[in-house]
Amino acid sequence: MSGKKKSLLIVLFLLPLLVFKIFYYFKVPGENEKTVHRTELIIPRGALLTQIADSLHRHGLIEQTKLFLLWAKTLGFETKIKAGLFQIPDGLNYPQLVRFLAEAKPEDIRVTLIEGWSTEEILHQLNKRLRINVSVLDSLVRDAGFCRQLGVEAGNLTGYLLPDTYAFPFGINEEQVLRYLVKRTTALFKPDSVKARLKETKYSMHQILTLASIVEGEAMIDAERPVIASVYWNRLRRGMRLQADPTIQFILKDGPRRLLYKDLEIDSPYNTYRYSGLPPGPINNPGRASVLAALFPAQTKFIYFVAKGDGSHVFSRTSSEHIRAKAAFDRVRRDEARKKYYQKRK
Repeated sequence: MSGKKKSLLIVLFLLPLLVFKIFYYFKVPGENEKTVHRTELIIPRGALLTQIADSLHRHGLIEQTKLFLLWAKTLGFETKIKAGLFQIPDGLNYPQLVRFLAEAKPEDIRVTLIEGWSTEEILHQLNKRLRINVSVLDSLVRDAGFCRQLGVEAGNLTGYLLPDTYAFPFGINEEQVLRYLVKRTTALFKPDSVKARLKETKYSMHQILTLASIVEGEAMIDAERPVIASVYWNRLRRGMRLQADPTIQFILKDGPRRLLYKDLEIDSPYNTYRYSGLPPGPINNPGRASVLAALFPAQTKFIYFVAKGDGSHVFSRTSSEHIRAKAAFDRVRRDEARKKYYQKRK
């Protein structure tokens, strides 16, 4: 066999392998390859290609920004990379990474808002995850006209920003996200059973959310929420002051902290130790479980409760029962303080 024929055979043998290698070099892992570890990256609107390269470098996805820029321009993708959230497979080479960013569809951004968070905490989380303006958010939640548009009778949206885990589309603006959260809250009051319950109690949605926020501030165990709500309902029916510690924490400038007797004397309409009835509005943003507990409390005769120190509470019907339960908790607290004292001395 001549040398030319041998060379041709070698080329014919190696050509498919070369084509496969080139294809594999540019191939991006598919969405169904779930075993691939991915890094979350948000590309802001209006970001320059150099800024995108710097972000990729900070996230450890590339080593050389100039090489990434060269590949983006060589492949003609420098103006095709979209803004949004991307879950980028680790280990991509430069052309694969460029292709991925140019062709991948931006994902929704998951945001988790925790039950009982203050409005400030919720706005901070929205700003952090969605990259929207916290000053605009703050202005909107305190805009009485905007509140009225959403059917909120109060002058701010505290209590109406329903905590949950959401998937928001990238690019959602401040007004849209607040409208959506309030809509999710008001939707809790749409069922006929809830409307009938509101009519029965003669309480408004705002008042129920206010009570729910107090329940949220007290409860650590889901099963206790309806029982805690029953205590406050029983107190309201008797004309007793709610004496709810979370309302005091709400008005403290240096809270949350252990309450002092002087804190109970603060002159504020939110001080339920001084004033009867519900405070003017919610003190936090309650979750669905607390809202339902406030609407449908357990049927009890309890009018007192005290913490046991493990997240649960002891409920009492009389002041004498309550005094005994409180004394038991004080002993637990003293024992814990004594243990900590001796541990420090060792």
